[in-house]
Amino acid sequence: MTTTKEREAIQQQFKERMNEDELMNCMRCGFCLPTCPTYIESGFQESHSPRGRIALMKAVVDGLIEPDEDVERTLNMCLGCRACEPVCPSGVNYGHLLEEARDIIQQNKKHSWPVRILRKAVFEGLFPHPERMRTITGLISFYQRSGLQRIVRNTGLLNVLPPQLKDMEKVLPKVPAFKEMKHRPTHLPAKGETKRRVAFFSGCLMDTMFMETNDATMKLLQLAGCEIVIPPQQTCCGALHGHGGEKNQAKELAKRNIEAFENLNVDYIITNAGGCGAFLIEYDHLLKDDPMWAERAKAFTEKIKDISAILVELNFHKKGLKHPSQVVTYQDSCHLRNVMKTASAPRVLLQSIEGLEFREMKDADRCCGSAGIYNIVEPEMSMQILDYKMEQVKETKATTIVTANPGCLLQMKLGIEREGLSDRVRAVHIVELLLEAAEATGLTVNQ
Repeated sequence: MTTTKEREAIQQQFKERMNEDELMNCMRCGFCLPTCPTYIESGFQESHSPRGRIALMKAVVDGLIEPDEDVERTLNMCLGCRACEPVCPSGVNYGHLLEEARDIIQQNKKHSWPVRILRKAVFEGLFPHPERMRTITGLISFYQRSGLQRIVRNTGLLNVLPPQLKDMEKVLPKVPAFKEMKHRPTHLPAKGETKRRVAFFSGCLMDTMFMETNDATMKLLQLAGCEIVIPPQQTCCGALHGHGGEKNQAKELAKRNIEAFENLNVDYIITNAGGCGAFLIEYDHLLKDDPMWAERAKAFTEKIKDISAILVELNFHKKGLKHPSQVVTYQDSCHLRNVMKTASAPRVLLQSIEGLEFREMKDADRCCGSAGIYNIVEPEMSMQILDYKMEQVKETKATTIVTANPGCLLQMKLGIEREGLSDRVRAVHIVELLLEAAEATGLTVNQ
């Protein structure tokens, strides 16, 4: 519970830091309401809509209400999917408002010591340090490969975990061994004619827990004619920090990444995770008030491109890809669609593969409920949203669910598990399916 002194500090920071012009841009028209998953799943509660949350922020700025636990709870209930932004006739940058409000609250309230230790360990001690990420992921690999996972499951030890963590354990990908994660490429040639020179943002979780997805991404880039540079100095994108009220740490990570990529003389910086890409492409906003970094950040963001977009640009969908017959549907990554504005490219790629039957699901653009760590900290709402999503999946009768973000991938795997469909439905990242098709067609890097 926040103290009076903490609430006063939060309210003062709201007045000083919140963009009042942006708050006033909201016309209360309601176009955002049908797009907001929490508004729908809460039974159409106004406070759980973008319009309602903006009204709360404005009320705190104006001193009409105190920034108490109810305000914080309402802001934390937001997925941050930003589906409200494309439909807003006033162009309100809701995501920027939400991140600023969360940061103000987190930096001006005193957490309990267990929470302080956990936040410091995760945000400062783990994600900014690639070597530590590899070590932790290596322990997960040992757990999976040594037989310990089977023992833990058979003895029921997982029952001591909260239900949401127990469920997530079931859908973890097969993690590479530590030595595999340690030796990563820094430069790869194009296969055939070099059409583009690109840098690859390998990320933190993507280059450890989801390393196979990164490997598939780089192979596709090579097959499409890209020379690839992978700077080893890069670090976590900072999305979890920015969304979780640790904005200053996000800025420091942004600066490290800009330095790592800015002198590589590349056409694009390629990402394969919608959540990472959306945060990277807004480094210019994150650092707009820093005169030493604003222009460098803008130059960085202008080169960010999703893997699906560059593959379409280089006509990879015209290579005559084939794949064994299956029914495929696509779940949009919210940030890829709503922030990076990339929605058609993944569909173009999927529809180009001979042997696949692509079926668009209803509300494919509605959040799946993953939203970073939302499915862990807000499990009830997350599962409500996921249950709706799985109803739409089942309507398509798809045997493969394709995603473009690791969080979405785990969430859809969790949905498959919850629905008892694991024997006939799978979830894959789009690059994994494309690589399957490329190899089935006879396209390989090592020909």
